[in-house]
Amino acid sequence: MARNVVISGGGTGIGLAAARAFAENGDRVLLLGRRAEVLEKAGVDRALTYAVDLADAESVRGVAEFVGREFGTVDVLIHSAGGNGGLEPAVEGDDPLDAVAHDWHVNFRLNTLTAVLLTEALRERLASPGGRVLFLSSIAAYRGSGSGAYAASKAALHPYAFDLARELGPRGITVNVVAPG
Repeated sequence: MARNVVISGGGTGIGLAAARAFAENGDRVLLLGRRAEVLEKAGVDRALTYAVDLADAESVRGVAEFVGREFGTVDVLIHSAGGNGGLEPAVEGDDPLDAVAHDWHVNFRLNTLTAVLLTEALRERLASPGGRVLFLSSIAAYRGSGSGAYAASKAALHPYAFDLARELGPRGITVNVVAPG
């Protein structure tokens, strides 16, 4: 039976590889990402795409409505969206403290807030029992990365996943974190 799979950051990297694997298995896949052109070029057979800023609560509500219409239930939710802010505008000015604040805000918005908002928006749509939630963290969460902001934002996924597993486990939903690297 085909599963309904939602993948944030599904247009590139690990998210795209996962999307292709699920689609090849006959599952229904929804790719989420900020850049519509990247999602369109992903080339995942029969996948739906939805361009969205997952750090914006109102936009995430739109995703939840779309998922409700197209899928109803979510069997697998993979959080692969994130990054170190390389696509973000640089901080204005040359104050070093402003630069630090900007870096930390950007990293937590991209790596933590996006995953939390999407999970919370789709929480009641997770298949019960049998739903799966997977967060892609990073080895940087354990070893640092040269950017404390990136490592900390990935590390923040771990306690959230533990809390979520405690809450969703009784419904037969598993929650895991993988830290590639």
